[in-house]
Amino acid sequence: MFPTPAVFVDLETTGANPAFDRIIEVGIVKVSDGRIEQEWSSLVDPGESIPPLIQGFTGITNEMVRGAPRFADIADEVLARLEGSLFVAHNARFDYGFLKNEFKRLERAFQPRVLCTVKLSRALYSEHHRHGLDALIARHGLACDARHRALGDARVLWDFVRLVQAEKSPEAIAAALKKAMKSPSLPSGLEATAVDAVPEAPGVYLFYGENGLPLYIGKGINLRSRVQSHFAADHGSGRAMRLAQEVKHIEWIETAGELGALLLEARLIKEKSPIHNRHLRRNEELCAFRLVEGGEVALERVPLAGVPAEALGELYGQFKSKREAHNTLRELAAGHGLCLRRLGLEQGTGPCFNHQIKRCKGWCAGKEDAARHDLRLKAALAVLKLRAWPFPGRIAIREGEARHLFESWCYLGCASSETELHEAAQTRYDARFDLDTYRILRRELEKRAGSAEITPIPSPRARAEGQGEGQHV
Repeated sequence: MFPTPAVFVDLETTGANPAFDRIIEVGIVKVSDGRIEQEWSSLVDPGESIPPLIQGFTGITNEMVRGAPRFADIADEVLARLEGSLFVAHNARFDYGFLKNEFKRLERAFQPRVLCTVKLSRALYSEHHRHGLDALIARHGLACDARHRALGDARVLWDFVRLVQAEKSPEAIAAALKKAMKSPSLPSGLEATAVDAVPEAPGVYLFYGENGLPLYIGKGINLRSRVQSHFAADHGSGRAMRLAQEVKHIEWIETAGELGALLLEARLIKEKSPIHNRHLRRNEELCAFRLVEGGEVALERVPLAGVPAEALGELYGQFKSKREAHNTLRELAAGHGLCLRRLGLEQGTGPCFNHQIKRCKGWCAGKEDAARHDLRLKAALAVLKLRAWPFPGRIAIREGEARHLFESWCYLGCASSETELHEAAQTRYDARFDLDTYRILRRELEKRAGSAEITPIPSPRARAEGQGEGQHV
């Protein structure tokens, strides 16, 4: 009824992030043919101090792990006890993720079949809203002789499964297991191990079709989870299903975090032009408006893609096409009494169409001078003005061990060390505007406002003009 052999696993750790935090205790209960075959646990020296909160939560202190084996010392023992068995854990992504990272540090593969008892509980007891381990213990009257200790919690999971087998029919359990252990349905042209190799880390993934044709580029905080979502059986659209079936090869690039993934995704989509990406594609029609003084027309439309960074402060709007720009301008004209001829939207002489329907205050009919009209135009355009660069020179945004370098809304590159950052700060760049980078960076600066993760760095141009070292902002 229940797949065996199975190992019920619980870990105690120094924190919640498997990439940075470490294991301090392992507990394993192995079950075969409906009975416990082995129980095993070990404290683990994490090589770092256990936070006071974790010590209070688990009762595991720094003194207790001092002299305990490092994970590398027990890796063979742990793997031997887990191999060939179904890996069962509560919130399995947590425990699996920590073990996956520990084995990865040792350059060893770890790819068991996984069952999450949270998902199993949700599938079998959907009438309840809470499925944490404390909720299961209280709801089902389970006993735990050592809560928040690895072996004690692992035993409770086996007790929960035994209760499920007593309360539910074999058919209900089989259906719940199928739902809880649902694997992505990979297309025939993709090897079964292709998704397993994708790391559970932030980054960018690339789907390729026949003849190495780039199909789609995406990003994710957890690359494996994001890639798996493309191959779910319940595709939301026919387009998604077509993409999933066309994939023949997957590549990925890990990044330090979400910001690095956003920037890399935007760049790669423009470079490779994958056929299934509709956003972030290179768009040579991107344009903006610039005010013109002393002419018959108050505005000129200018290309936005690749405009020199120093010219951004005098531009208005971020338009994907000439049509979008003119439509926006017509809406502003109607709402602010502006003249279509003065805006360059109509040619000829005499009153413009807006004046005829009483939506223009009359520049085209000699009822208003250009200065008064253009003052109102400037006020109307204010909502579209591109934000001026708020720093005296370059900045570095810290993300993990990486430093992303920017100047005048332009991305200059990524440094992985202080030496690389110093070299990048000395280099001159021909920075060109990119709308997607501008939008990504604006959101990032708003999110990190006041953070010490943003460090101003005077650029060569700023140094030449005598500007000093900036402060954290």
